[in-house]
Amino acid sequence: MDVHFRLLLISLVLTSFLSHATTTITHRNCDRSGQCTYIVHVRPPPNFSVDKSPMNLENWYRSFLPPRMATSKPQPPFIYTYREAIFGFAVKLTKDEKEYVKMKDGVLKVYQDDLHPLLTTHTPDFLGLRPNGGAWKSVGMGEGTIIGLVDTGIDFAHTSFDDDGMDSPPAKWLGSCKFANFRCNKKLIGAKSFVEGMKTKPPVDEVGHGTHTASTAAGRFVEGASVLGNGNGTASGMAPRAHLAMYQVCTDEGCFDSDVLAGMEAAISDGVDILSISLGASSEPFHEDIVAIATFSAMRKGIFVSCSAGNLGPEPSTMNNEAPWVLTVGASTMDRQMKAIVKLGNGHLFVGESAYQPSNLGSLPVVFEPDYQENITGKVVAQDAETSLVQIGQTIKKFGGAGTILLGTENSGHTTFAAAHVLPASYVNYPDAEIIRQYIKSSDKPTASIIFNGTSLGIHPAPVVAYFSSRGPSIASPGILKPDIIGPGVNVIAAWPFKVGPEKVDQQHKMFNSISGTSMSAPHLSGIAAIIKSAHPDWSPAAIKSAIMTTAYVMYDNKKSILDEKLNPAGHFTIGSGHVNPSKVMNPGLVYETDEQQYIPYLCGLGYKDSEVEIITHQKDACKNGGKIAEADLNYPSIAVLAKSGKLVVNRTVTNVGEARSSYTVHIDMPNEVRARVSPRTLEFTKAKEKKTFTLSLSWDAKKTEHAEGSFTWVSGKYFVRSPIVIF
Repeated sequence: MDVHFRLLLISLVLTSFLSHATTTITHRNCDRSGQCTYIVHVRPPPNFSVDKSPMNLENWYRSFLPPRMATSKPQPPFIYTYREAIFGFAVKLTKDEKEYVKMKDGVLKVYQDDLHPLLTTHTPDFLGLRPNGGAWKSVGMGEGTIIGLVDTGIDFAHTSFDDDGMDSPPAKWLGSCKFANFRCNKKLIGAKSFVEGMKTKPPVDEVGHGTHTASTAAGRFVEGASVLGNGNGTASGMAPRAHLAMYQVCTDEGCFDSDVLAGMEAAISDGVDILSISLGASSEPFHEDIVAIATFSAMRKGIFVSCSAGNLGPEPSTMNNEAPWVLTVGASTMDRQMKAIVKLGNGHLFVGESAYQPSNLGSLPVVFEPDYQENITGKVVAQDAETSLVQIGQTIKKFGGAGTILLGTENSGHTTFAAAHVLPASYVNYPDAEIIRQYIKSSDKPTASIIFNGTSLGIHPAPVVAYFSSRGPSIASPGILKPDIIGPGVNVIAAWPFKVGPEKVDQQHKMFNSISGTSMSAPHLSGIAAIIKSAHPDWSPAAIKSAIMTTAYVMYDNKKSILDEKLNPAGHFTIGSGHVNPSKVMNPGLVYETDEQQYIPYLCGLGYKDSEVEIITHQKDACKNGGKIAEADLNYPSIAVLAKSGKLVVNRTVTNVGEARSSYTVHIDMPNEVRARVSPRTLEFTKAKEKKTFTLSLSWDAKKTEHAEGSFTWVSGKYFVRSPIVIF
């Protein structure tokens, strides 16, 4: 991909550090001599065998280099060589050398090494995962599975990664962890660093993100976990008995494509079962998307991939990680609130949030967004929450402010954040923020106090979709409904490598932090996928994904619709198939299987050329030899179709993974303007793994119907296998 500045998604929202904003990345991986890092994607050598030694493959790669580099010895010219995620290498080239390499026969594509930004105590209980009941009791806690994370590294010493009660890694594990001063164990079984090509450096987390996501996915039980004493409880990941492997590919600046690709290459080669990815870029065609290409290779090896949906909501068509072979995860709230109540001088009360809860802050003068030239000593500063929440507080504290009220912006709706602030603070939602702004502007001597009321559970409504969670429809593939699922991603408490909040607060050795983003929701689903894989080791990535999607719920608490950030019913481009339901995913009844042989004609149907499909699939002349299918014909667990088409007729095939002898009847829920029919209406199974095919027919008036949503559900006793339908 030629150099151009791409608008990237911030796929990590650290309420402690980062704002919920779009960032334009202008940082290229170049040195002062004019050489830049490029990823060169090539065809494998003729008659290639996977048993070829790395040296033989490296000799093949050298044949694509400019003359000055092709014979360079003893220092290898490559930053990385790849053979699992793609065939190719990362290397520094001048602009002219890049053009030389592009013209070589056998070179599929040359990519600029772009920089991508990075995209809990109560969460397991909220999801119905309990040590003495729920899914954990019936099917286990992820025993024998390996979750790999490409992230910022890990805190080796954190108690969330102790290995008490852990079994040894499975025999298939080929990974390593060889460092003089840092040790792995039976929980953390692999650790490697791929930051700027430094493969011998231990992947110590200096950002916090990787430690947080790893413990969210598979941290062990830690009693007394909290953030500054709040949200107190027993912390654990979704799969507390699963093994972890960390592949460090990111710093606080972001993640270069070449490093991400090297980390995914190692994870595939080492033998992970689940790959958790909390990073991403703006929408691109799949053959230009390094993550999409590498995850296709992972899928071929039977690895399930969970990816963040991105944090550019609530605007439509802001998805990243859109490929149908990955699970794309949006973010929602849970029913916990760390209350920080703002009381105005007129007596009005507004419930906000803060993870730092000191003694109550008495009534003080309040000012709105001062320019810091005026004296704010001893005052409460009200500030629009448009930049880093914690940094706002640090600035106010530096200039003598006594506290801060962080005012939600219009896009944020009713979403609130409980950050580990450095001074008394409360984040209030947008409707309340508007009233507070008006009070300050209209009062001669406005005052405010903050009352800290601890942690409350059972807050309703919940779940609610976070405002920042990216929305569909997909740009790369509009006919695939994205996101696939939503899960907890707001105020998630998980392990952290260093202290947070005011310096004077003693946090001992159990350091945790509350942060938000689709970066937090993706590892929840990674851990849940590990539990499924542990219970069903023979299930494919598509079967696991289908189980998660078709058992999701769209109604909660006596048939109330899941809401968006404005407390309106959330559509399927916001929630995907719905909110993950771990108590149901282990036994979905039926699954929709999809494999490489379906994805290839699907890619051809998107209009990709043979050369572009080869970049993704490693198969030459795939479209010429194999034909094409429409997006809707992919055997996917959901349906998305353009309204202008007026009709849709598709086949779907389900595989019986429930009771051997069973009968399923279809229930259709569509608005009146859409005529829907499924044939046959009943599916009869006589054995396990038996497959049945049915036809779904939809029709509507394309001149009158612009948007319609519904679903069809196969029902058999305890089984409800639901697939959403969106006409848009």
